[in-house]
Amino acid sequence: MSSNTPGPEQGPYDPQANPYAAPPPPQQPPAQPPQYPGAGYPAAPPVYPGAAGMPMQLSNGMGTAALVCGIVGLVCGITYFLWVFAVILGILAIIFGAIGKGKVSRGEANNGGSATAGLVCGIIGMVLPAIYLAALDAAVDSVF
Repeated sequence: MSSNTPGPEQGPYDPQANPYAAPPPPQQPPAQPPQYPGAGYPAAPPVYPGAAGMPMQLSNGMGTAALVCGIVGLVCGITYFLWVFAVILGILAIIFGAIGKGKVSRGEANNGGSATAGLVCGIIGMVLPAIYLAALDAAVDSVF
């Protein structure tokens, strides 16, 4: 007795269902979803060559180091008994200031004022002990 009429639909927990049967195919979505006006994303802006990527990070360390060394060297130069530190820090401030000014001129840094101030303070910090020593030498020569 074979019949072509379908019987009651079998559920997933029907004990008479074949557990090894292929699952029924999923329902097909419509060929094209309905389009609504203005539902898409706006167009991306044009990309220009060389404009992509992160901007260059500025390296202001040399100008800042020149300023710190110059100020500390100037303070050491004012106090007579720390003249050795004034000379060492003055030399470092001049070197760091020159490097910092070079970076500013190449566009790698933007603290040219700090580099210049460190350079000037370093020069003054080195000159003050030389003036003190020359004055001390003159005073000793006049006494003896």
